Amino acid sequence: MLFSLVFCMAVNSPAEPLNEGISRGLVSPQLLKDTDLKILWQTELPLVPTENLRQLTIIGGNIYALSSRNYIVCLNGDTGTVIFSKPLAQAGLPIVGLELYKDELFSIAGNDLLQINAATGVEIGKKRLDFGITCPPARNSSYFYVATIENRLRALRAEDKVLAFETVAANVSKITSVIADENYVTFAAAAGNIISIRPNSPEKLWQFDALDSIADPMIKNANSLFVASKDTNVYKLDILTGNLIWKYQTGAMLENGPRVTSETVYQYARGKGVTAIDKNSGQKLWELNDAVDLLAEAKGKSYLITAGGELVAMNGKNAKKLYSVKLGNALKNAANVTNSKIYIADGIGRIACLKPIE
Repeated sequence: MLFSLVFCMAVNSPAEPLNEGISRGLVSPQLLKDTDLKILWQTELPLVPTENLRQLTIIGGNIYALSSRNYIVCLNGDTGTVIFSKPLAQAGLPIVGLELYKDELFSIAGNDLLQINAATGVEIGKKRLDFGITCPPARNSSYFYVATIENRLRALRAEDKVLAFETVAANVSKITSVIADENYVTFAAAAGNIISIRPNSPEKLWQFDALDSIADPMIKNANSLFVASKDTNVYKLDILTGNLIWKYQTGAMLENGPRVTSETVYQYARGKGVTAIDKNSGQKLWELNDAVDLLAEAKGKSYLITAGGELVAMNGKNAKKLYSVKLGNALKNAANVTNSKIYIADGIGRIACLKPIE
């Protein structure tokens, strides 16, 4: 428990804005002098020598940093101050998903379905599952929806985790992604099927069939569903009917779900980089060959990260590269699809929040 003890003592102090006198900063102000970016805050999570930062995620406006020993820290996205820090699970257990429902975080660690108070980090529920799972769970007010290694989607009652019903894809292929709300549950299968059912029964509402497996995750945005398939297409569907609105062919097998903002769909494809697609028309806007992910958007500009650790700013109106800044190798990032803040980190636990100057 060395990491837990050291970590708790160090991260409970508020994050401070980075300045010229801080030499340990992930990003120096001097590096950004020819850009439109400023540093809002930076903090450092002290890791033991055998530990590294594994994942950085934005959920509900907060930042969640997960270490290789399954220790999690929740930071305020605006200030970098710590909201809570705790072991999420025993070191070595696989963690699948970290989702927010109202004021509750839920995840699967090993074979345990965990529920955590999002404000305090206090565990409020834990249920051992007697089956393996294939993708992150989903939930609404009544049920948790969990995809099993037997290729079934099981609906567990939220109050007691008792099985209420289950269903399978018609071809009984592996379920790769699940989303849920109060009106429907939609899941994707490895054979390329996207199936929507009623939230309280296995009654099918609609089915859409792509030609190959759907990449996790599917993205719900308003009344639309955006999905990427290994058949090389990005699809926009009406989530209520399953009707195809548009599809965009990337020319590459897609292994990651898209990033969807208010106006743009960003799709990464190995060997082709990130393609920006107009959200309404499905037309290609531009492509950045060496990019691997979206960082954020702001007033017609897109900020992306490359495999080599460069931050690249693109003008979305004329598809021109504005500038690039070399930040470092092996960076972690959290894709921000809701506002202009940029969150990056490195393996040793340094996290920086950048924002375009208004």
